[in-house]
Amino acid sequence: MLAFPTYARWGVFPLVLAGWLVSLCLHEFGHAIVAYGCGDRSVRAKGYLTLDLVRYTHWQYSIVLPLVFLALGGIGLPGGAIYIHNRALRSRLQRTLVSAGGPAATLAVLLALLAILIVGRDRIEFSLYAALAFLAFLQVTTLIFNLIPVPGLDGWGILAPWLPRTLRDLGWRTAHIAPLLLIVLLLVLPLNRAFWGGAYELCRTIGLDVWAISEGRALFEFWR
Repeated sequence: MLAFPTYARWGVFPLVLAGWLVSLCLHEFGHAIVAYGCGDRSVRAKGYLTLDLVRYTHWQYSIVLPLVFLALGGIGLPGGAIYIHNRALRSRLQRTLVSAGGPAATLAVLLALLAILIVGRDRIEFSLYAALAFLAFLQVTTLIFNLIPVPGLDGWGILAPWLPRTLRDLGWRTAHIAPLLLIVLLLVLPLNRAFWGGAYELCRTIGLDVWAISEGRALFEFWR
């Protein structure tokens, strides 16, 4: 790894954390704005259209647990949550669109970071470039993880309206524990390799610098 000055080592962690929390906010805003457009007016009263981070986060599930998993494996977990009145949504397509709104916002963040990295490749100081590359990588892992069709994740929410009612009911009953079980399974060697292999291959495909990602992660993990 390159020898970085002390300020870079101590600056990357808060930068990536702040960027992660902003991306989390935008992810949940994506769900909310689509829900509002589809007929759920309650999201305005709940403050979900304000882009106020406090409305979307829970200190334990949005900050502590994601940071623990970042430290353990570098997976960007979708830690926020908003509550949608599904009865206000008039069709299965609308329910699918609401579930897809969050991943669409995460994709938008990823594309914005990718554009900054491409334009600033020779202009941005490398520690900042590496931090932004790692933040972009977290968006990639969030997208992959969150689009897996497991109850409790957006991938399931996109698919569920089109499934038989018995499967939907099963999904609702297991949504509180299924994502955690998935994380445990991802620690098993074959699935672990498949997940990270897919994540890094996607990064290469879209033009993210894998070496810069690894340097950004090393800077982020200042405790190592």
